[in-house]
Amino acid sequence: MSSDEAYSSFLDQANQDTGASAKSSLKSQSASTKAVDTDVPAPLAKVEQYYTSEADEPFEPVSLKWNGEHMPSEREFQSLIGHEAEVSTLGTEEFDPKSQYKEVLEVVEKVGDGRARVFRVHHGKTRAEYYVVGLDQKGGRVVGLKAKAVES
Repeated sequence: MSSDEAYSSFLDQANQDTGASAKSSLKSQSASTKAVDTDVPAPLAKVEQYYTSEADEPFEPVSLKWNGEHMPSEREFQSLIGHEAEVSTLGTEEFDPKSQYKEVLEVVEKVGDGRARVFRVHHGKTRAEYYVVGLDQKGGRVVGLKAKAVES
C-alpha cells in the first residue's frame, strides 16, 4: 500500500498550483502600452494583417492625442504611450525590407500626413512592439497601427 500512497502523494504535488499562470499574466501586462485615447479612423480598424515573428500578432489601431506640429521624438513618444521602455525609430525600409507590410504602410500614410514612421518599443531582450504611425494634424493626433513581436 505504501507505493499507492507514494504515487498518490506524487500526483497531488504535481497537480498543485505553482502560481505560474499569475506570473505569466503579469509579464504580458508589463508589455502593454497605450494605443488609443481618441477616435480611431475607420480605415485603421479594417486592416487584418499580422506581424510575422515568433508570436504572429495582429496589427491593432493606434490613435493618440497629440497637439504638436511635428511627429513626437522618441522621448515624447515614450510619454505618449505611457511606458518607460526604450523607444527607437526605424526607417520604413528597415521595418519592411521584403514589402510584407505594404498595406499597413499605405493605410497609415492615407490617414496621416502621407508619411509613415516606425517606432520600436523594447520590452526586454526578446519582446517589442512596432508602432507604424503618421501625424494627423487636423485631428490633433498620432494615428496608425501597432503589433507585438517576439524576437529571440
